[in-house]
Amino acid sequence: MSTGRVEAFSDGVIAILITIMVLEFKVPASPDLAALRPLVPVFLTYVLSFVVVGIYWNNHHHLLRAAEHVDGRVLWANLHLLFWLSLVPFVTGWMGENHFAPVPTAVYGIVLLMCGVAYRLLVMAIVARGMNAALSAAIGSDFKGKISLVFYAAAIPLAFVNQWISDALYLAVILLWLIPDRRIERTVHAERGAHLS
Repeated sequence: MSTGRVEAFSDGVIAILITIMVLEFKVPASPDLAALRPLVPVFLTYVLSFVVVGIYWNNHHHLLRAAEHVDGRVLWANLHLLFWLSLVPFVTGWMGENHFAPVPTAVYGIVLLMCGVAYRLLVMAIVARGMNAALSAAIGSDFKGKISLVFYAAAIPLAFVNQWISDALYLAVILLWLIPDRRIERTVHAERGAHLS
């Protein structure tokens, strides 16, 4: 089965998620700038989550472009990822409305951790059973993926110590993934170029 349908469905779901997140902004009743002050935490969590979802969309695109084909296991792994991503708007709104309070910040971390686990399972499903040797070589030891999970797991209990430490760890993962994983592009394009020559 080709990857086109999976990509189109995933793109649609992710676009809806981003739209839902922006709906968390409530229009102030007052026309002055001071009325925007209460929206600052909501805006900050929106930016954080928008970038997180954007990173998943970007890397998901590269991953599926590299995949030669998909099977039922990949379809379910993709739905698993979309399930956890679909919770991002809820935890984003909860954390923003409660000004980064410990419990919402920890729950935000749980959802991000599960998104990371789900993405890892999707990668494993695609490279399983030799479905894509080039992709498997490109992923390698997946240091970025593993360290991201460690950061998310650490951020959850740290939210009860100091939620700003948790937020710093979430930001560190964003910075780690802000540039798409070029290993996939380099390895897969090199292999496809070799097959064409």
